Order: sequence, then C-alpha cells, then structure tokens
Amino acid sequence: MSFDPDRPYTNLPDLPPKTDIESKAILKACVEARTALAALKVRGSLIPNQKMLINNIPTLEAQASSEIENIHTTADRMFRFASEGDPGTDPATKEAHRYRVALEEGTATLKQKPLATNLAERVCTLIKGAEMTVRKVPGTALKSERTGKIIYTPPEGEHLLRDKLANWERFIHNATEIDPLIRMAVMHYQFEAIHPFTDGNGRTCRVLNLLYLVEQGLLDLPTLYLSRFIIQNRAAYYQLLLEVTTQGNWEPWILYMIRAVQETATWTTGKINAIKKLQDDTAEKIKAEAPKIYTHELVQTLFAQPYCRIADLVEAGIVQRQQASVYLKLLSDIGILEEQKSGRDKLFINAALLGLLTEG
Repeated sequence: MSFDPDRPYTNLPDLPPKTDIESKAILKACVEARTALAALKVRGSLIPNQKMLINNIPTLEAQASSEIENIHTTADRMFRFASEGDPGTDPATKEAHRYRVALEEGTATLKQKPLATNLAERVCTLIKGAEMTVRKVPGTALKSERTGKIIYTPPEGEHLLRDKLANWERFIHNATEIDPLIRMAVMHYQFEAIHPFTDGNGRTCRVLNLLYLVEQGLLDLPTLYLSRFIIQNRAAYYQLLLEVTTQGNWEPWILYMIRAVQETATWTTGKINAIKKLQDDTAEKIKAEAPKIYTHELVQTLFAQPYCRIADLVEAGIVQRQQASVYLKLLSDIGILEEQKSGRDKLFINAALLGLLTEG
C-alpha cells in the first residue's frame, strides 16, 4: 500500500531504514558536528556554577521549541516566571516553562534508566501539564497551516504504536555501529512519524534529542540550543520530514539535523563564552566600586539567571535577608542591576545578562 496522507500510515517501515544512512556526506557532517559538540562540552565543564548553564540555555531552548508549535512567549517572560513563579503569568509562558522542567527531570531520570517509551510519556506529561500516554483512539491527523489540508495521518491503535516504539527503542540503543548523531536524526523522524500522543509530539521529540545526546555522552547537560536552528529553518524542517515519508529521502533530513547540532553547538559555545566574559567583567566592577560586598558566590548568584530576588542571596547562604536587600540596592546603584517592583517584593534584573541571552 502506497502512502496516502488521508489514511493512517500503518505500514510505517521499521528501523533501521532500508537505505544508506552513512553516506560520505553524512559521515563528514558527523565529524564536524562532533568537534563542535566536544568544544561545547569542554567549555561547559569549565563553568564553576553549573546553574548558569542549567537555568539559562535550556530556557532559550524551551522558548524556541514552543514557538515552533505556535506557543508564543519571550525568553524575558520565561526568566521572570522562573524567578517569581507568578500564578498570573500568561498560559503560553507557563507551558513553555514546562518544557524546561521536562528537560531537567528527563536528564535526572537518565541517571537511573535509559531513554525509552515510558520516559517519553513522562516528558510529554510534564510539557502538557496533564497525563499523556500512547494514543488509544483514532482521529489524529496533521494538517497544513497554510491550506488546512491533511498532509499526514499517523498509525493508529495502541498495540501497533507500542510495537513501533519498541522497535524505535531497539534501534537507538542497539544499533551501536551507527554514529549516535545519525541515530538521533533517524529517531527524531521515526518518533514524529509514529506520533504516539494526541498532542505535544514535536516538543517531546526535541527534548528526547537532547536527552539522547546526554545519554550518549556527547553532552553533560542539555545545554544545546537546538530549536534555534529549527526556528530559523522551519519550512525545511517540515518539508524534509515529509520527504522521508513520501520519498524515502533520508540523506537530506539526516544532514539537516546534523547541521543543526553543529551550528547550534558552535553558537551555544560562543554564547557561554560571552556570558563568562560578562561575569568576569562584572566581578571586576564590583571589586572596584563595591569591594566590601564582593564575594565569588555573590557573582555566581547574579549569573544563575537574569532575575534576582532577596531570597536568592539568602538561599545561597551569602547574607541574611536585611543585608541582602542592602547588597542588591548597592548593586543597583552602581549599575549592575536594575530594580523593579514585583508585588510586595522587589526584583532585580541583571539587564546585561538578559540582553546577552536574548540577542541574536
């Protein structure tokens, strides 16, 4: 039976693909991407305060991945929500923030168990804020945003979906003769094609990409801003996915994903370098203009995320609450922070860090 977008794709081929997925072009791209990932991994390991990485880069990834699914917020709103937890925050920001939570919990889970269907279900549940399991009922179809026409109908039936997911698991863990970056690209397509959930499949799949790179030892933390590339090349993302289904055209899709890894690894390394330089410059400014309050721990706390509260200094064990207020006010006076009212509390913004994170 040939592919028909209006009918469930029950004959979705099992993995591995029945074509060459290790062409010269693909293997060459793997070498370049691995080099970029290695540089990112080394740079990240040299950052003393890993919170700077865990809080900041995954927030950018969460915002961009959500935007791919037309869930629109800004990194600024997300950083503010992460600091304040304001229940009045708009739903899009809350949903995008749940992506970051899913990344964090997923990474922690990998220490006890491998990436598998049950972890995918948990990731999707966290993203959606509701219990998500493999689809049991028919009716899921993907439509063109431009025309409204059905372009793909995924397989149906829980038993079939779980069989396809079991094959997906075996491929990503057992096909060790294939480079992990190639397996990541293949697993991404296959998960999207299986489309196991009623909603949240794309974001779940992009979380799984990062978790897989961590599991395979190519990253220590999920600090690759991969969705940045997809946002910038969004039309190609969907077109190349569809061409695998309709034409069995694997090489362009795999090259797209490997290039995404390579370019975003290079970009992320540059961003981390810029943050570290800003942090060092900030430390020197505090030493020069407010030497009595300078500590290494204070500077680390100011760069854990762009928004800082009195409670953050207290929780870091730097000073007690009253003295923390004095510290933050002084940092505001010398131009390192900007003070804002936030209900009954005060919020202090590291505007230079926020600008650095949200530019470009």
